[in-house]
Amino acid sequence: AAKMSAPTMEERKACWGARDELWQCLDRHTEDDTKCKELRLAFEARCPQQWVKYFDRRRDFLKYKKKLETEGYHPPEAAGKS
Repeated sequence: AAKMSAPTMEERKACWGARDELWQCLDRHTEDDTKCKELRLAFEARCPQQWVKYFDRRRDFLKYKKKLETEGYHPPEAAGKS
């Protein structure tokens, strides 16, 4: 049953807590979500559907950013200009 009303503070806390646990699990298991299935289900159960979508997109974005930071962003001026 999807509730469309805004989540209460309690519900938000539960959602964020579930998200943090899931994300920590994914970090520990290098994104292997089979290892984090229970946490994923808890996250989806505790968060409104549109939040789940938002947080998933947010995590992808953060991972992409981190990848750029660790693997190095190559500034354009370094590209064959001598």
